[in-house]
Amino acid sequence: MRKALRWLLALTVLIGTLSTAAGAATAAGDEPTDIKDRLLSIPGMSLIEEKPYPGYRYFVLNFTQPVDHRHPDRGTFRQRITVLHKDVSRPTVFYTGGYGVSTKPSRREPTQIVDGNQVSLEYRFFSPSRPDPADWSKLDIWQAASDQHRVFRALKALYPANWLATGASKGGMTATYYERFYPGDMDGVVAYVAPNDVVDDEDSAYDRFFARVGTKECREKLTAVQREALVRRERMEAKYAGYAAAKGYTFDTIGGLDRAYEAVVLDYAWGFWQYSLLEDCDTIPAATADDDALWTSLDTISGFDAYTDQGLDPYTPYYYQAGTQLGAPTIHFPGIDRHLIRYGYQPPRNYVPRSIPMRFQPWAMRDVDTWVRHHATHMLFVYGQNDPWGSERFRPGAGARDSYVFTAPGMNHGANVAGLVPDEKSLATARILAWAGLPRATVDQARPLARYDARLDVREVEREPALRPRVA
Repeated sequence: MRKALRWLLALTVLIGTLSTAAGAATAAGDEPTDIKDRLLSIPGMSLIEEKPYPGYRYFVLNFTQPVDHRHPDRGTFRQRITVLHKDVSRPTVFYTGGYGVSTKPSRREPTQIVDGNQVSLEYRFFSPSRPDPADWSKLDIWQAASDQHRVFRALKALYPANWLATGASKGGMTATYYERFYPGDMDGVVAYVAPNDVVDDEDSAYDRFFARVGTKECREKLTAVQREALVRRERMEAKYAGYAAAKGYTFDTIGGLDRAYEAVVLDYAWGFWQYSLLEDCDTIPAATADDDALWTSLDTISGFDAYTDQGLDPYTPYYYQAGTQLGAPTIHFPGIDRHLIRYGYQPPRNYVPRSIPMRFQPWAMRDVDTWVRHHATHMLFVYGQNDPWGSERFRPGAGARDSYVFTAPGMNHGANVAGLVPDEKSLATARILAWAGLPRATVDQARPLARYDARLDVREVEREPALRPRVA
């Protein structure tokens, strides 16, 4: 009898095992296999559009996020992301620009180096990824890092290989803050030209930078243009008023055309070094040039639309963060007569509508800086020698592991690994490949795995608002 029962039990177990296996096979068969279907099977993910690109699948998507990650039941918003899909077996680069996200297929430098996938995220509160109504108190670096964390967790099962975070300027800051708050997510971080304003009201590093950058001749030419533009203020502002009227520009947020004009002029030297190279000094007009020549140079480098209401509005989230957590530089102009300067470098508060309350949190950047100094692991910071934003930078300390800071000679706000001196370029490339989990033989070769693509890889310098790290 016992023998018969054992056979019956064995048969039951066998049938159960086969049934479970069959069910699993059926369930697996029901799972989508096309990458678009797999992306859209993620809860909260929806498709905006798919764009063709040779060798890739490229998707523009929305992902539902909580307005407040501490209280996810208190409303949601849709955040734009893009996915440049190579293969689920390849490493994935998580790119953040810190502003809006481009919907044009592109590949950041680490993505080319590791020949991987790329996920790009629009920063919260940049249109259209803005909650409605907008509770601006929920725009901070922890909430933004938590956005990234949720996207990563949603996509990690689909892209199980190693992940690297990257970004330039405010995007580099964003990648760093993400690592600080969620250090277990990424396998490495590559942060380009990322400012680190630890003490907001101590900005002497910028004054030292402008006292020695480039050549004395170039610095004097830039100062001469700024001085002359302020000497000619009355008639240049008349030209500005006509320009603004023709374009429909207004100046309510900053408080008037006079304030906007001075801000454009004072941005001139900063903007030059941020976006130009030393050889471009030949393009700076002489102080004796006519009004049109001065106007053209100022508009090309600083932009007369920058401080209009229409120019400020897209960057309100950035200026809000600069005035609440990130900090903003203040520089002095020893080569310009003091009586010519009425306002100086204006604070971020002047660039945000007064209807939005702001309060600065001095501990926010100190916390991040302390963490980087003592806990940075698998982090690479790249700066440009002639970029003013590198004056205050991240510096991993004695507690950091396998982390580096490199400076690209002669480069501006577009500094990258390719612009480093050969030894540092090889080391940086090898570390990126290693963090991506690629084979030792590949790491030792220390060169990008994907061929350069003129459409995917061409990169404008990260443009951002002035005072202000400007972004594409």
